[in-house]
Amino acid sequence: MIPCRSLVEVIIQPTDEAAASLIARIVAHDLHSNPHLVLGLATGKTMERVYRQLVRRHQEEKLDFSLCSTFNLDEYVGLFPSDPNSYRHYMDQHLFRHVNIEPRNTHLPNGLASNLDEECRRYEGLIQRFGGIDLQLLGIGRAGHIGFNEPLSALRSRTRVKALTPLTLKQNAPWFGGEEKVPRRAITMGVGTIIEARRCLLLAREAAKRK
Repeated sequence: MIPCRSLVEVIIQPTDEAAASLIARIVAHDLHSNPHLVLGLATGKTMERVYRQLVRRHQEEKLDFSLCSTFNLDEYVGLFPSDPNSYRHYMDQHLFRHVNIEPRNTHLPNGLASNLDEECRRYEGLIQRFGGIDLQLLGIGRAGHIGFNEPLSALRSRTRVKALTPLTLKQNAPWFGGEEKVPRRAITMGVGTIIEARRCLLLAREAAKRK
């Protein structure tokens, strides 16, 4: 568990499922404490277990998402929300459609915006208008990136358009049916945006990340 603004705490769990369960318990606790919680969300295989746990808690324990708001880390440039590889589609499939969250309170960058720089400013401003992110969920890519921020990204960087690296293109190729079909750019929260969250939870699969 990594609070963005203060103490860093590392909690090692024996299995992937145990780690996901811990993250889900923390999210559930914070939602109970603050029904208007502003959640920062991530995508990827690592997060799918977390979202399954949250869906189960909603269905079995009535975990209430009706008043919370969400902001996703990133979205591909050029993909429609209905595209199976868009992060909007991912979130709908793994979380939003299965809990009682208000669709208007779920936010992702618009990768189809005619002016991408303006869209980045709009998204950054929207996060601020919601009072900032209370709890940010994070995974970490094999190259060490968070969102689409590579390891040497500036600590003060804000939401912006990033070109995908050759390694990221190669890693994402199987989902798109070939490297040539992967979008070359994405909108991502910046490192500065992310670390302004009141707390961050970083979930990493140690064995997979060492390969």
